[in-house]
Amino acid sequence: MPRRSPFHVELTEHERSILESQARKYTSSYRDVIRAKIILLAAEGLGNDAIASRLDTPRQIVSKWRKRFCLFRLPGLEEQPRGGRPLVFSPRRGRRGQGAGL
Repeated sequence: MPRRSPFHVELTEHERSILESQARKYTSSYRDVIRAKIILLAAEGLGNDAIASRLDTPRQIVSKWRKRFCLFRLPGLEEQPRGGRPLVFSPRRGRRGQGAGL
């Protein structure tokens, strides 16, 4: 039996307008489009398993974005700083010896 999410999504007209626009943009990043579609489908009353199946996305991802939207609304769908140790080398530097003519 599928589990029901404790996070029920209800959208304001303004939020719905923003999310529908985001989901249709060809210039948006894939992750932003998927997040918008997850919330729009959740607002239609679909469960996490149904949304995951429809968008070909893991159920855990759907659950994560549903929860973040319910807790923080639209700002919750934005990228958050990642944890971990800062990079020691810049990404352009590459491995030792490359490009040095060795």
